Amino acid sequence: MEKVRTIAGILALFWMCVIFSFSAQEKEESSEVSEAFSYRMVSSTGILFHLNLDEEQLREIANAIEHTVRKVAHMTEYGILSILFYIWLGKWQFAVSKRSIMAIVLAALYAVSDELHQLFVPGRAGRFSDVIIDSIGAILGVLVFLGVKKCISFLWNRRRSKETVLL
Repeated sequence: MEKVRTIAGILALFWMCVIFSFSAQEKEESSEVSEAFSYRMVSSTGILFHLNLDEEQLREIANAIEHTVRKVAHMTEYGILSILFYIWLGKWQFAVSKRSIMAIVLAALYAVSDELHQLFVPGRAGRFSDVIIDSIGAILGVLVFLGVKKCISFLWNRRRSKETVLL
């Protein structure tokens, strides 16, 4: 388990670099990426549900959801980061609550540094609202991780108790 925690720490550093690289994109490049993703998402959904949307409708819907897609991407980035921090912090014997808070705080601090970094990127702005969105993503990441972990543990223990009864 120690190796997993070490790998999580390394992956957290790697993920911080990924976030940094997204934040280093100038406004135009960043907008192109999220617009293209929004368009592909709408297009795929249209195909999946046989909506028969024309090009103008696809672009209109993609433009309408692009801001939300960007913010969900922010939350997802920091949710992943907080999970990696949580796993890495398992190297030390912290209570689950303290470990959770520490993982969220570390992710939130990185969000602050990321927004400060964006102040120096042409066309980008460091926004306190993005720090809040990123921090909410970090909280949700840890909560979802703990929920999944609890479900897996419950199912595992249930299976083991059934096996014991059969013996």
